[in-house]
Amino acid sequence: MARKIRKVAVLGAGVMGAQIACHFANIGIEVLLLDMPAKEINEKEQKAGLLPEHPKVRNRIVNDLFLKATRLKPAPLYLQTYSNRITTGNFEDDLHKIAECDWVIEAIIENLKIKQELYTKIEKHRKPGSLITTNTSGIPIQMLIQGRSEDFAAHFCGTHFFNPPRYLKLLEIIPSPNTNQEVIDFLTDFGERFLGKSVVSCKDTPAFIANRVGVYSMMSVFHLIDEFGFTVDEIDKLTGPIIGRPKSATFRTCDVVGLDTLVFVAQNLQKALQDDEAKDVFQIPEFIQHMMGNQWLGSKTGQGFYKKIKSEGKSEILSLNLESFEYQEKQRVKFGEFEAAKAVPHLNDRFKVLLKGNSKVNQFYQKMFFGLFAYVSNRMPEITDDLYKIDEAICSGFAWEMGPFEIWESLGAKKTLSMMEEMGFKAANWVHNMVQEDLGFYQLKDGLKQYYDVNTNAHQTIPGTENLVLLNNLRSSKTIWSNEGASIIDLGDGIINLEFHTKMNTIGSEIIQGTNKAIELAESDYKALIISNEGENFSAGAILDWYLCWPLNRSLKSWTWLFALSKIQC
Repeated sequence: MARKIRKVAVLGAGVMGAQIACHFANIGIEVLLLDMPAKEINEKEQKAGLLPEHPKVRNRIVNDLFLKATRLKPAPLYLQTYSNRITTGNFEDDLHKIAECDWVIEAIIENLKIKQELYTKIEKHRKPGSLITTNTSGIPIQMLIQGRSEDFAAHFCGTHFFNPPRYLKLLEIIPSPNTNQEVIDFLTDFGERFLGKSVVSCKDTPAFIANRVGVYSMMSVFHLIDEFGFTVDEIDKLTGPIIGRPKSATFRTCDVVGLDTLVFVAQNLQKALQDDEAKDVFQIPEFIQHMMGNQWLGSKTGQGFYKKIKSEGKSEILSLNLESFEYQEKQRVKFGEFEAAKAVPHLNDRFKVLLKGNSKVNQFYQKMFFGLFAYVSNRMPEITDDLYKIDEAICSGFAWEMGPFEIWESLGAKKTLSMMEEMGFKAANWVHNMVQEDLGFYQLKDGLKQYYDVNTNAHQTIPGTENLVLLNNLRSSKTIWSNEGASIIDLGDGIINLEFHTKMNTIGSEIIQGTNKAIELAESDYKALIISNEGENFSAGAILDWYLCWPLNRSLKSWTWLFALSKIQC
């Protein structure tokens, strides 16, 4: 069927529901946002002379939640005026309006009974053939459709957005055996083309893919603290940008997400994963239990692993001492191993430096990564048949630059497997079979990235990448000119690409030299020139003081264009 999404209903205006509504409004879709009705008037409403049945009273909960969401930072709306695309209401007075919607997204409390009760009401109003999905992160999809009609079940699946949905790219789609393939195909295409998501299809297993692996990774770090004695500041230094992860690293991420949320997922996993060889990792450590008891849950309660205070008119961030449970000034952390790692420009080469050696830092990384590698290998085919989906999910959902199998491959699959086994980390049998054939998790062929398929014991091209031009896949064999700050790559079909790779892609002498060369080549031997790179940002801007002394050795037309380019990036 030719399906179009003109209006979406989001049921539940909590942290996720309201932000999902905002993201749909961002792409121009009309949204109906509903939540529980208020039953009693408050003091402000009483003074205004409002009665309990007045819409302002009935919709107070949803309106307050929506207003709170619009004030979040980073902002969930591209423009505040887009809030006009969202209409609010409540489950008792306005649920019938979902009959006008093409897609209904449920985002209420993680409680099976409450969700099923809401689904019973939804069935009375939704139009046949309309999409109905849930943002659950922990309840099996098959359990949610029990007792539902055939049409409901056929158009129902999980659509798990990650917080904040405007910024984190991952959208996990979790079908049940009853879900129509057309629904899965449509949601995958819509998520990628219109919502700007990296869409990963998951099996209906506890916590799906990203949270299963991501929460394991965080919990394993918690358990390594007792062994190595690192502080909060040290752990965030070790698990941040140096290994391609966000600046929020481990503990700051916990504060942002909410410690209670992390504990909820971990406890549910420990209960549900009776056959998981690493289920003890999801056991809550004593220092986390202590913080939960004190309600030190992170940003939502004003303190967690970090606490922001004001002293003499200035803000200061303190970190938690995990032994005394007192807050102290943040430490300036310096590790000698970092200096050698920072000298390595490419992340995929940096891991060899960080894991090589017997220092305390080296051993921490070895145990952290070897445990993670063993864990993800043993999750196949439980959570997915395709290893690239684990990497894609964890990178898009947790903002890692490289996924577990990509990191393992960068260290050498066979060599690392041997080191893991010596330290007692047991990988899955399929990994042993793979390395015995002298194969790796990934390989490049004809400019395409291929992954090892455990079902065929051979490499397959990652679906959906056949028509993509990825510079990382071409650079080693197609570079026709380069200097320290720029490269020119032959893309084929008479097209060349100028790529920046200075620090933060700042525009200086190397890039100007590369630009001049690229223009010269394009004018003489090629049909077109593209300027593109795969850096986090296109360019941090021009080195302006350098411009003042650079000799004018190109035409005025070229220099005008280059200056305009640098100003745009500034």
